[in-house]
Amino acid sequence: MAIDLDRDVVLRWDTADPRHVPLIAESGATAVLAASRDEAFERACTQAGLKLASLADFRFASLEQLDEAPDGAPVILTEGMWPGVSRDGDEVIATATQKPWINANGYLVRYLRALYPRRPAVLGYLPDESAGLRAGRSVPFETLEVALIDAWAYGGNYVLAVEPRYREALLRSDERALAAWRRLGRTARWLRENAALFRQSALPAVTALIEKGPTCAELANLLYRHGASPALEPAARPPAPGKTPLTLLSAVNIATPEGEARRRILAHAESGCTVVIDDARQRSWWRTGGLKLLREQEDRELYSLGRGRIVAYKDEVFDPSSYASDVVDLITPERRPVRTWAVHAGIVLGTAAPPGAGKALMHVINYGSPITETRQALAQIRGSFTRATLLRPDGPPLELKPQRRPGFTETLIPELIRLGVIAYS
Repeated sequence: MAIDLDRDVVLRWDTADPRHVPLIAESGATAVLAASRDEAFERACTQAGLKLASLADFRFASLEQLDEAPDGAPVILTEGMWPGVSRDGDEVIATATQKPWINANGYLVRYLRALYPRRPAVLGYLPDESAGLRAGRSVPFETLEVALIDAWAYGGNYVLAVEPRYREALLRSDERALAAWRRLGRTARWLRENAALFRQSALPAVTALIEKGPTCAELANLLYRHGASPALEPAARPPAPGKTPLTLLSAVNIATPEGEARRRILAHAESGCTVVIDDARQRSWWRTGGLKLLREQEDRELYSLGRGRIVAYKDEVFDPSSYASDVVDLITPERRPVRTWAVHAGIVLGTAAPPGAGKALMHVINYGSPITETRQALAQIRGSFTRATLLRPDGPPLELKPQRRPGFTETLIPELIRLGVIAYS
């Protein structure tokens, strides 16, 4: 049976030893990518209900190599940083805001889904120096579980690759390694059972138009990190304005739009959206009848157009972090789709809900210390809801107490280890 990169939990295993199959099964994997073929190993995998394929059956590619594969071909992206809180030795690396810097790769999943919609969005980075792991560095066992969560929460997949020291600890039955491995298995099974939660569209607030290449990929990365929770759409095919206007449409770092793409972008502003463009000193594609200058700032100009506005940066946007911070300011606290407090090393996403799961979802991905009763977090979602249920792989559903505020619903998150999905209705 063929491996389904959209639905299977896939484990990369370098030794075709049938004695390892029971251990592999404990990981929650449903499929194995082996470096070599072995009849006894294949037979053991089949008896354990595991699909088996060779690494040679799939194409592994960098961002620059993605277009070399035929459209629709199974491609696994090799880029990504080993996930978790970034450290220099024992010291946590902090950003300018004193928050810990987290390595996260889910933005690459959304990038792939937007620009290569006919392919499964699959990451396959390895625990090596290319992923930011220096030789000899000890890697916490639980970070492999984080890698799987990181990809699935954004609607994609990750080919599990076991760090060598972790693998050695597993094969000698180290208790800590086995405990982390079984937690991985529990999470993997929960993710598969609840896959529909992670295949939904973003809440209709912020959309970023993107093109192929690392510039737009990094821009998307920082928008997610700053909590803008954007939808990503190809710049060549912007979405048409809907009945409910977007809060903000980002059209920076893209080629000059023409024809229908240009008309759709401007139509968003006319319908009530804030459209952000850059390099306004050099490009005039966005100038149209009805523009009215509202005010000028050092680095940008603000215009009204129809019921909305255009924010025009005078030069190209070079700093994705500063730009992402600007986007959060432009949408204003009142119109942010989702927000959390006291999740110091986390990313939050807002999406629609599948049938039977409520009206909206908030995905909280925690890359740092667990949230506990002594260190609770606060979650806020735009809209008015009367019920909120926390779903997580490490415990049963937990009913939360929603507090409705003007335009928002707030809930306390009393406990969360790595992943929580709050279903609102």
